Amino acid sequence: MKEMQKKAKKIAMIGHKFIPSRDGGVEVVVSNLAPHLAEAGYDVTCYNRTNSQFKQLRKKGELPREYRGVRLIWAPTIDRRGLAAMSSSVFASIMAAFSRLDLVHYHTEGPCVLCWLPRLLGKKVVVTVHGLDHMRQKWGRFASAYIMLGEKSAVRHANSIIVLSKGVKDYFLEKYGRETVLIPNGIDPAEPRPAKEITEKFGLEPREYIMFLGRLVPEKGIHYLIEAYKQLHTDKKLVIVGGTSDTDDYVRKLYDMAGDDPSIIFTGFQQGSIQEELYSNAYLYVLPSDLEGMPLTLLEAMNYGCCCVTSDIGECADVMDGSGFTFPKGNVEALRETLQELCDDPAKAEAARSEAKKVVSSKYTWQEITMQTGRLYSRLLEN
Repeated sequence: MKEMQKKAKKIAMIGHKFIPSRDGGVEVVVSNLAPHLAEAGYDVTCYNRTNSQFKQLRKKGELPREYRGVRLIWAPTIDRRGLAAMSSSVFASIMAAFSRLDLVHYHTEGPCVLCWLPRLLGKKVVVTVHGLDHMRQKWGRFASAYIMLGEKSAVRHANSIIVLSKGVKDYFLEKYGRETVLIPNGIDPAEPRPAKEITEKFGLEPREYIMFLGRLVPEKGIHYLIEAYKQLHTDKKLVIVGGTSDTDDYVRKLYDMAGDDPSIIFTGFQQGSIQEELYSNAYLYVLPSDLEGMPLTLLEAMNYGCCCVTSDIGECADVMDGSGFTFPKGNVEALRETLQELCDDPAKAEAARSEAKKVVSSKYTWQEITMQTGRLYSRLLEN
């Protein structure tokens, strides 16, 4: 790793909301990758947004300027729906372009609209595409067009583009003729936790619930899961863990679907020890997505030894690598059949748990991901 650092000392990251945070998959990645790079000897800066969390922390006098060896700079942000990501990335790009940096690493497509500026001023530019964001249902026409503009800017101006799955790699090659580098997300080893807080707070017992955990957005397919669950013959509860992401209308739809069924529990956004207990004690973890980049929640579930059920999109199936179960995307009846089979066969679910942990420990460690990222930085800075 020392050889990698000689020419890639000063790195900046742009595109996340803020770190440390579990507010979304991008935030989880940057909250882990940036400190691991700092631990390896890099001088890392992350540009956080001055959003509502920033205001709360500043009011309390608790605004962090450093996190695990990573310098935190708070970029000006218009904290309104559709403008926060755009405004913060524009200001962060300008600040980074005129700073003494070797390389600017953008995360997600939309923030890349201005990635030509650091490149123009002599910085190397790397872009990580966490998913094809313009396809996400929560975005309106203008936001989708802006995200596509960022995608095209990345294709044209980035020195290198990182993707998280073979499907997205194929997309860039077929649409733009652009080669990309496949570097997946990582995960730190996890120790299962006994059920305590989740029993006290939500009445959940070990292996007595089926769980979804993630952002409550349409492309996650949570509506398929609720519909399938309501047709199951089981005593297990359905637990929906997560918060809205500019998707209040969709969340209301989910609550309407659940109705007054006491066996369907919405916990809201959870993190820390409660989240760890939820993963550790779930009977099944279900991710019925229509669209993904590389789902970190799936990696986390596997890391805690969950039996996982996902849609058959490549971004999920590739991560599980045969350790879990898939159903055809959007097919509620097939999802119901898969869930029923696993509810009726505990031994089958138990076997999948150990396989999931083996896959994660052999393929997805932050040490390996940091090494691969550092090698990419070095190759760029040598040219």
